[in-house]
Amino acid sequence: MVIIRLARSGAKKNPYYFITVADERRPRDGAFIERLGFFNPMARGQEERLRLDLDKLNEWISKGAQVSDRVKALVKESKLTPEELEAKIAAKKARAEAKKAAIAEKLAKEAEEKAEQEAPAEEEAPAEEVAPAEEEAPAEEEAPAEEEATAEDDSSEDEKK
Repeated sequence: MVIIRLARSGAKKNPYYFITVADERRPRDGAFIERLGFFNPMARGQEERLRLDLDKLNEWISKGAQVSDRVKALVKESKLTPEELEAKIAAKKARAEAKKAAIAEKLAKEAEEKAEQEAPAEEEAPAEEVAPAEEEAPAEEEAPAEEEATAEDDSSEDEKK
């Protein structure tokens, strides 16, 4: 069976694809029947990202050639106007940034929860020690004050007599 698919070219981590018509039994980058265009996913600025001969593509489809999923998406993209294409790319970038922001927010929230779980465990022990000391200290202060007050009362009573 004849299939219209991408054949990878280019350097390591810098892909470049040719849109080819080939026998499906052939290797991806092997022999092909005809080249219909190219796709450069790394294109920047004014570089051409996609070129596709739609007339030849339709001719091969009419002869019974099957189209891969990725090539179908590229054909659909090639039919868009430049403005629509820019809007589509901008929307894709916005979704990616929103997803990154959501992940960063989730990680920050998890870090705060983890810090809160660790911090109370450390703070609870000293808080328990401080509370009994505070209770004892006022009790000691009150006792001498009462003794002094009673001592003063006794002395004042002695003076009156």
